[in-house]
Amino acid sequence: MSAGKVILGTMAGIAIGAIAGILFAPEKGSKMRRNIMNRGDDYLDDLKLKFDDFLESLEDKFDNAKMKADETVSRGKDKFDEVKKELKNTNNEVKQVVS
Repeated sequence: MSAGKVILGTMAGIAIGAIAGILFAPEKGSKMRRNIMNRGDDYLDDLKLKFDDFLESLEDKFDNAKMKADETVSRGKDKFDEVKKELKNTNNEVKQVVS
């Protein structure tokens, strides 16, 4: 059985179940619509919270990566300055030997 058929069957089952639930609901239509809207709002609020959590997690990861990159650059600059200083010292020593 292909994945497409499974998904199509599942979606059809959900749609049929939703329609049957509305048709056989014990509540008035206006109350049912209000309940559906409330559930939709609840799902939307939940989705917003999850999205905010995702963004916060993403920001934390970005900040950590930026901090590590800054540390790496700083260590690289320090190492460059150290090597540059050693080269100047070596150059001065060579000049003294040659003189």
